[in-house]
Amino acid sequence: MGSPRRPTYASPGRRQPPAPAEPEVISASKSAPEADTPCLPGRKKVKDAGRKRSADEAPAGPDKAPAGTDNVLVFPEPPGKRRKRNILVTLGIVLALVCALLAAAIFSPVLAVGTVSVSGTRLVTTEQVQAALEPLKGKPLPQISDEEVSRLLAPLVQIKSVSTQARPPSGLVVQVLERIPVALVKQGEQYQLVDVDGVVLASPADPAGVALPVIDGGAGAIGKDLFQATAAVLGALPLDVLSRLSNASAQSVDAVELKLVDGQTIIWGNAGEKELKAKVLEALLKVPADPKNPVRVYDVSAPRHPVTR
Repeated sequence: MGSPRRPTYASPGRRQPPAPAEPEVISASKSAPEADTPCLPGRKKVKDAGRKRSADEAPAGPDKAPAGTDNVLVFPEPPGKRRKRNILVTLGIVLALVCALLAAAIFSPVLAVGTVSVSGTRLVTTEQVQAALEPLKGKPLPQISDEEVSRLLAPLVQIKSVSTQARPPSGLVVQVLERIPVALVKQGEQYQLVDVDGVVLASPADPAGVALPVIDGGAGAIGKDLFQATAAVLGALPLDVLSRLSNASAQSVDAVELKLVDGQTIIWGNAGEKELKAKVLEALLKVPADPKNPVRVYDVSAPRHPVTR
């Protein structure tokens, strides 16, 4: 089959125009991952140059990172956060110093107990208290508590409570609060000094010289309830009234009676309203005696309506 292209003929003296060039066909195939394919040198340089130019042209400021830091923004620390951190650091240092000073004070041998001063003793002697507190010698003052002193003085039943005070560098002051005796309890031929709780405080060698009422029998002889009722009444009386009593007795917890050294009888009743009864009795005893009508009985069992006869 013949070619459809028509032949051309060059005429003499006329230059034939060049035939159009065939388009160049470029083909490529991908045989490896893109990361392993080397980039064209020209393209890489253009890309790197563009990136460098962009970084160099970026304005520098407080909120912009300098070139070459991968565009990481750095913000200034807020003043409040900085101030809070400084305060916490300062407090930590102060706390550490205080702890160090406390440790030095608590465990320092400079503050060890050297002398013990005692006050408030009547039923026990100062020497007895100091001997009982001998284990405290050499112990730092800040380590000593009222509870420890009370525990050491527990064998001395006459002492009800104590309070301590440190006198640096080596002094310890102990204030003693003793139990108050309210009666003498007769046990056979022996007399015992007891307080309102029935605690035996001493055995006086001369009971007649003790200005306290006598309770015949002890807690076991008249019963615990009767003894406690009688002791509670005696404990509520003022010392000047208590010193005028000769003895106390109780037929029941509601029938407590007292005897004065002058022979007068006091009908007390039960232990209820004992403070009010004590005030009424004290007022009645201050009334001047009438020789024509001497008072033999003071009845304060109903303290709001006392009776004398």
